[in-house]
Amino acid sequence: MTKLLVTGATGHLGRAILHHLAETSGIAPADIIAASRNTAKLADIAAKGIETRTADFDDEAGLVKAFTGVDRVLIISTDELAVPGKRLVQHRTAVSAAVKAGVKHIAYTSMPNPDKSLVTFAPDHLGTEEAVKASGIPYTILRNAWYDDNYLLSMPHNLQAGKWYTAIGTGKVSNITRDDCARAAAAALANPPGGNKTFTLTGPEALTAGEIAARFSKAAGKPLEVVNVTDEQLAQGLASAGLPEFVVRMLVSADANIRAGNFDLVTSDFETLTGTKPKDLAAYLDTQKAALTA
Repeated sequence: MTKLLVTGATGHLGRAILHHLAETSGIAPADIIAASRNTAKLADIAAKGIETRTADFDDEAGLVKAFTGVDRVLIISTDELAVPGKRLVQHRTAVSAAVKAGVKHIAYTSMPNPDKSLVTFAPDHLGTEEAVKASGIPYTILRNAWYDDNYLLSMPHNLQAGKWYTAIGTGKVSNITRDDCARAAAAALANPPGGNKTFTLTGPEALTAGEIAARFSKAAGKPLEVVNVTDEQLAQGLASAGLPEFVVRMLVSADANIRAGNFDLVTSDFETLTGTKPKDLAAYLDTQKAALTA
């Protein structure tokens, strides 16, 4: 009996990974452990026969207890982004706890090219990858590309206005759905590839802003004009919309990273892990038309 533990189990990605472990990878619920700071939010998961454990990344002793008796741990990166460096401290704490608990394999959700990324939180991922590698525990690093799902935070508004203000210039980005990342993570946790491996999970195509806008326009049945702006103009617009400063910096840095070509990569790693093709943006948007036209 191999015990698999997923941290961040109350989040969108964590819940999707638990689903794919049980439904897609065929892992018995008794072999799956869902971990979160607040296990009360996992009552529906527990009802399926999956064990729940408390896992607070600010409490190393608690993490050691949560990880004890576990063979493979998937560390999902936390959402602590407001305070620079805090997330990396949390991740290092989790890796240390895995070592102390005798975990046999670590999987971690990272991002593409964290060593040369312009995104504000890239150092968190790079530092965590280094900590995982230094732990001596066999590992699988999953570098998730930018989610298609992220567009739903702003594109419905952009479609209403008919304009998308962006600073990505002529850069391209290979988005992937969160669900596909979850499916790949479940596959990697259920059947870890031999040795220490790093996979970059992308969709099947890298698209320009114009190509992305065209797909949204077609799915929503509304025109969408791309308006190219500078980083400074984008930052001013986001700040005037009331977004917190750290979110503004993060979004501007993401556009700069695309513009620099650092998200312009397409791999076959998703297919290697799952045996299937990742969903493209048009297919994803076909499932989200209600959200786009709300």
